[in-house]
Amino acid sequence: MTHKFSIEVEGSTVEEAIKKALKTLKLPRDKVKIEVLSEEEKGLFGMPGAKPAKVRVSAIKDKENT
Repeated sequence: MTHKFSIEVEGSTVEEAIKKALKTLKLPRDKVKIEVLSEEEKGLFGMPGAKPAKVRVSAIKDKENT
């Protein structure tokens, strides 16, 4: 499999970052490879936002289109 292109996206959670990336790429989840670069970290007293989650989402090139 070869990857056509990829983007890195941050979000308050891993799932939010993935959803943002899929929306940007306009691709369904089964047409991409998802790599979690870093998970979110909670702030003081469990408050969100100390460190955002970061993912790299790569579009998978269809074999028949090569």
